[in-house]
Amino acid sequence: MGKGNQTCVTEIELLGFSDFQSLQVLPFVLVFTFYVMALVGNTLIVIVTITDSALQTPMYFFLRNLSFLEICYTSVTLPKMLVNLLSETQTISFAGCAAQMCFFALFGITECCLLSVMAYDRYVAICHPLQYTLSMNQMVCARMAAGSWTIGILVAFGHTISIFTLPFCGSNRISHFFCDVFPVMRLASTDTHKNEVAITTTTILFILSPFLLILLSYSLIISTILRMPSAEGRHRAFSTCSSHLIVVSLFYGTALLIYMQPSSAQSQGSNRFLSLVYTVLTPTFNPVIYSLRNKEIKCALRNTIGRKMFPQIICMG
Repeated sequence: MGKGNQTCVTEIELLGFSDFQSLQVLPFVLVFTFYVMALVGNTLIVIVTITDSALQTPMYFFLRNLSFLEICYTSVTLPKMLVNLLSETQTISFAGCAAQMCFFALFGITECCLLSVMAYDRYVAICHPLQYTLSMNQMVCARMAAGSWTIGILVAFGHTISIFTLPFCGSNRISHFFCDVFPVMRLASTDTHKNEVAITTTTILFILSPFLLILLSYSLIISTILRMPSAEGRHRAFSTCSSHLIVVSLFYGTALLIYMQPSSAQSQGSNRFLSLVYTVLTPTFNPVIYSLRNKEIKCALRNTIGRKMFPQIICMG
């Protein structure tokens, strides 16, 4: 097609739910339910880790940051997804698409870094308990959290600028629920090989590298736990890590499958399903995982919300 017949894109058409046009009420109800659950669950975690004096430790400081991230993460994509599910035209403006991609990348990269920081916190607590108070003091924790956010901001703005300065003068349709990096980049009416290389390099640096740091931390943690003399000590140490391990598995299991393969090899159907997992299900289940497997969180929820809702939880002190 010649350039004279092309019209520059002013909006993006999102076709992620095109297979469910006759059943749009059902996905709307499901997404809305999970979104509300994610907001309520993560907001409760933020509140109890701020208000409960027993939760003023580095582990819960990072958990509070993670829950706040999850609130932001879901709010970038799900509200627009819900609006589109009730609309005949499922579109987003070109500027809105750029903003959505930018903030989605920002919160996603920040979460990768924060999960590795949380793994390091557990490593110091279990492998070097006598140095924990000094190594993970308030200033160090604040700098680690700020560093995670800074990396997320720099990577997100770099990605967004590099992609949205490309010419978009062809198709405006993507088979996705939101403006993700690879589906949008395919719309560019120019060669995007250099952009793909840059994004893959960034993925290795800021998604795979934190994941490898998490694996290293937990290999050292498991080695230390196995050398503990008492079964009770081993159980207590592992219980402080199990929730984080589950969350890491959910988040990285889907993210690596999507972003660590070349765009030419990606299946649209599988990518849409995996995207739903890490944008809808993971943020919903994270507070549930931390609450069910952590007695301190359950006690804090009981003290905050009320004993009538959690009469089965017995809290000492």
